[in-house]
Amino acid sequence: MPRMKGPAIFLAQFLRDVEPYNNIENIGRWVASLGYKGVQIPTWDRRVFDLDRAAESKMWCDEYKGKLREMGLEITELPGYLAGQVLAMPPAYETLFEIFHPAGLRGEARTEWAAGELRKCIRASVNMGTTVIPVMSGGFAWHMFYPWPQRPKGIIEEAFKELARRWRPLLDLAHDNGLVFAYELHPGSDVFDGATYEMFLEYTDNHPAACINYDPSHFVLQQLDYLEFIQIYGERIKGFHVKDAEFRPNGRVGVYGGYLPWAKRAGRFRSLGDGQVDFKRVFTLLAEVGYTGWAVLEWECAVKSPEQGAAEGAAFIERHIIETTTVAFDDFAKVETDVQRNRRILGLD
Repeated sequence: MPRMKGPAIFLAQFLRDVEPYNNIENIGRWVASLGYKGVQIPTWDRRVFDLDRAAESKMWCDEYKGKLREMGLEITELPGYLAGQVLAMPPAYETLFEIFHPAGLRGEARTEWAAGELRKCIRASVNMGTTVIPVMSGGFAWHMFYPWPQRPKGIIEEAFKELARRWRPLLDLAHDNGLVFAYELHPGSDVFDGATYEMFLEYTDNHPAACINYDPSHFVLQQLDYLEFIQIYGERIKGFHVKDAEFRPNGRVGVYGGYLPWAKRAGRFRSLGDGQVDFKRVFTLLAEVGYTGWAVLEWECAVKSPEQGAAEGAAFIERHIIETTTVAFDDFAKVETDVQRNRRILGLD
């Protein structure tokens, strides 16, 4: 029977300019030695990927895949998180996010650069043979998530109208190429929970390429029911970041965090198994809604080292992946259909 694929690992948080974390050959061998079967590649990091060449050359992509295949690895997805964030941003974020795009870009030039990077992700995914592009939506209204000062009437609608305008051509292009964007519902973006995802769908005419990269850790931090979320939006979940978190409020801090560093916040990310996410239930629900994509470790932890988190992650994911079945446990006692017998049992004859 079809089953979820994995374990896989997102490389972004592990890349450093020292071995074995400094290029795709070294880090590939390292994660393969830990038991991972797939890698999610940060397309913006030239230490491990050349997005321009991947978008232009299927031959280059075939050679890249072959190199990974020799290590026992597959490419899971080619995400465009940073370009998605840059595609739409409020003025307050312009300086903070300058590290995500080439220097000197402003206004329409910056937006077009981000759209161009996302188009490259589409072409590279086609050349690489992957079908899901994880992204963040970016947005204009995140700083107004708390309604004080009171929001002017119509401002959220205007934000989503513009967000949809920027994403719609990209969604169309992805769909035309048999791909989907999987939006990670993430703080700092306007699409950050179920309600905002539904708004985005409304303004994109329920676009079939507007899907979800499910990450329960973000839902723990905003105290959203991450299990019911799967039941509501399961058919739209096309990507899965296996990431843990905990929420331990006290008399000083709660959801908003008090501007404290990660280690001191009430809500903080943890290595797999160290937080509060009920992964047995998560994997069960994803299996029940028919998710057969990759289970990808995204490691972030306020306490544990990345090396330990990565070493523990592969076995953790492998242990939780469910192989579904059509065999019922009580099949040994089944009887064949007999209409007359059924009617006798019901007292109808």
